[in-house]
Amino acid sequence: MNKKLVLWSITVALGGLLFGMDVANISGAEQRIQKLWNLSDWMHGTAIAMALYGTIIGAAGGGVPANKFGRKKTLILIGIIFLVSAIGSALANDVYTFMAFRFLGGLSIGASSVVAPVYISEIAPPQHRGKMGIAFQINVVSGILLAYLVNYLLQGVGGENDWRYMLGLIAIPSLIFSVMMFFTPESPRWLILNRGDETGARKIFDMSGANADEIIHEIKNSKQPKKESLFSGKFSKPLMLAFLLALFNQLSGINAIIYFAPRVFEMAGLGKDAAFLSSTGIGIVNFLFTVLGWYLIDRSGRKTLMYIGSIGYIISLTLMSLAFAGYINGGITIFVFMFIAAHAIGQGSVIWVFLSEIFPNSVRASGTSFGCLTHWVFAALISQTFTFFANNIGGSYIFGFFALMMVLQLLFVWKMMPETKGIALEDMDKATMVLH
Repeated sequence: MNKKLVLWSITVALGGLLFGMDVANISGAEQRIQKLWNLSDWMHGTAIAMALYGTIIGAAGGGVPANKFGRKKTLILIGIIFLVSAIGSALANDVYTFMAFRFLGGLSIGASSVVAPVYISEIAPPQHRGKMGIAFQINVVSGILLAYLVNYLLQGVGGENDWRYMLGLIAIPSLIFSVMMFFTPESPRWLILNRGDETGARKIFDMSGANADEIIHEIKNSKQPKKESLFSGKFSKPLMLAFLLALFNQLSGINAIIYFAPRVFEMAGLGKDAAFLSSTGIGIVNFLFTVLGWYLIDRSGRKTLMYIGSIGYIISLTLMSLAFAGYINGGITIFVFMFIAAHAIGQGSVIWVFLSEIFPNSVRASGTSFGCLTHWVFAALISQTFTFFANNIGGSYIFGFFALMMVLQLLFVWKMMPETKGIALEDMDKATMVLH
């Protein structure tokens, strides 16, 4: 595979690093923030979930600038917004200013979860699309690992203000990402469909070793004479697939674990230092099993990874529920690590690749946006309510509910999810017409 294609996909995927760092570093700050501003459980949940409310707007609207101005310009803007949000959140002197900058950062997270996977899918050869697509998720989990490690190392630095350093650190990779995007070309499919620039697109397609003339011909044929509506009924099957996959992603409880990892470990009886160190372990397990997913996704396929992940979810979440109920003594750290491994090799590896694959060229950005929107709406709801439920009903019922939802996900994978491995983007509509 051409080295430039790999470099460009890695550069774009760095948006995932910012995504991961922003998602995870709040776990080290959230208890400090609640204490600093004396927040109720509900207000605290709102403050923490504010970034996720931003992601809803960002995911819903991310496809608009990506279609109108191009993937490249949109990604540059995303990096700049990340930069402003990181600095503003770190310097906030009251909860409302803090929430405003967190919301701004959420806009960029939501948009990056749409635009970056779309860009990568549009430059990747079909036989390598899974691996290149997972580059985004590898950067997400790298960001999570880095955030947990930084949170552990920065405990107590600056006293009660250590959380400011944790949040402000994201400014550095944000700046690097923005600069690197200036040297990354535009998506070839966007160039053809929106600018009629076959010459510029051909240069990129030639690098993949594919027949550029054939691909360009197929792309031009896929262009509709009039703008199509995503919700016209024509795309009901990929819409349903995107909705259910994104819904089950969050009903696994992954964001509850990532956002509140130290709190979860403290609920299980670990001390503060041990809780932060165990959170770093989450990052390590997440990274290692995502790399394994990267190795397998174009070999075994998306559906196989989802089977493995679903079964792993059910086992680990059931064990966590039993542990919190007192039926199992100890082991909560191991069970959480099992859960993270199941997520990383299943949903974590598949979701962003699958969402960017299943929609045709004419509605890919808006379709991916819909899937991401679903993901972030439920992420926000779970994050908003987790502290309340954790304090009032306990971990046993929470993780038991998540386990039940993963039984339903397993049925979804078995009966409905198509395999998209190795299928050209222009042929994807044929693959999604049949529910398996």
